[in-house]
Amino acid sequence: MLRFSVCGRFVIYGNLEKCLDASGGVRDICGIAVGSTVRQKHSSTSRSRCLIDSAALSSAADAIQTQSRRLSSTLSVTETRKTCLYDLHVEKQGKIVNFAGWMLPVQYRDAIAASHQHTRSFASLFDVGHMMQTRVAGKDAGEYLESLTTCDLKSMKNGAATLTVFTNDKGGILDDLIITKDDEGKYFVVSNAGRRDEDSQLLRERQEDFKRIGKNVFVDFLDPLRQGLVALQGPTAAAALQTLVKIDLQTLKFMNSVRTEAAGSRVRISRCGYTGEDGFEISVPAKDAVDLVERILEIPDVKLAGLGARDSLRLEAGLCLYGNDIDADTTPVEAALTWLIAKGRRVEANFPGAERILSQIKMGATVKRVGLLLGQGPPARQGASILTPEGERVGKVTSGGPSPTLGRSIAMGYIPSDLAQFGGGVLVEVRGKTYKATVTRMPFVKTNYYTGK
Repeated sequence: MLRFSVCGRFVIYGNLEKCLDASGGVRDICGIAVGSTVRQKHSSTSRSRCLIDSAALSSAADAIQTQSRRLSSTLSVTETRKTCLYDLHVEKQGKIVNFAGWMLPVQYRDAIAASHQHTRSFASLFDVGHMMQTRVAGKDAGEYLESLTTCDLKSMKNGAATLTVFTNDKGGILDDLIITKDDEGKYFVVSNAGRRDEDSQLLRERQEDFKRIGKNVFVDFLDPLRQGLVALQGPTAAAALQTLVKIDLQTLKFMNSVRTEAAGSRVRISRCGYTGEDGFEISVPAKDAVDLVERILEIPDVKLAGLGARDSLRLEAGLCLYGNDIDADTTPVEAALTWLIAKGRRVEANFPGAERILSQIKMGATVKRVGLLLGQGPPARQGASILTPEGERVGKVTSGGPSPTLGRSIAMGYIPSDLAQFGGGVLVEVRGKTYKATVTRMPFVKTNYYTGK
């Protein structure tokens, strides 16, 4: 998931990139005309490229389902899960796919690139109810969560949220998640759907460890069919949501959360997201979810969007996707996420994998995640080789594709640290041919998180 530079958090262990590549490159660039109703927020919008040719969507959806079944080989077809908004997606003509066991919309009537651009210019609503929502409480709840992560919960103010990671004893990333501190001893956690089984097992086992030594911790995993989660993202998201709430959203800054009412329902509103734009995640009881979504969609310039646009948006924002850009063999330092290791925790050195991670902070890691701007040629997808200008294979692309905003292909991947100099040149290999690429900073597209300034 990391969801902003923060949070690249997507929906599953695998990636849309894998699924679409299986269809033989159906996501090659093609030109589109952006409708006159979309304001030109970015100067390059008129040169945008489409992410998936609409004529190829059928084969792309088939590829997504095939790849999803491969990634979830232990899940039978009859065990697919639905969020509480599934019927609404069908009613709104969402293109439903089996994505790692979840029946979710990859897009609606609009092409994915059009949904992408709408999010950058106005606001889009995403169903993220498959994400794992967990309540953790008890006088030792903060210590419990800190024992699994790299964050500093003790110094956080009530209502604040932080991106963090579960790490293993080797410093690898088991998942990325957002923890909100509601009060002393009360926390709300959102983690990746594709890591639901692993995360719940990790949390339960540590809870038992704490109980054995007399510690007080309660863990409540919320049922996706009883508690929904939607993400309203884009520059007009705040203005749209403000019409449905009584609180002043100008007082709710990025990575802060509040429990309030929206359209008559008790909800949790967190100012965060996975697109690089201003926006909110709204946790809502399932019985009220459809009504809330319908009320939001009545607001001009708000549209539904699916997994396809969510993936291209997070890539432009330089956000990690678990299972592609980060995994159990990747440390936060290697992933260019050193900032997730709270200063106080570096002193305490008491989080899983601290020895290796702190050593890398001090001495440096041998590899580093970087952004790549590609020139001419096809997009570089996950697994594409990265080479030196002399042709030596030195790394792999972990995520990549066309950028609708920039009108060119972008990618991220891992290369040796001594080659990770911004502005440096490398080659990427696509379909047996090599193409020039430039090592660049991320995000690829400037983020617009609301800080109140």
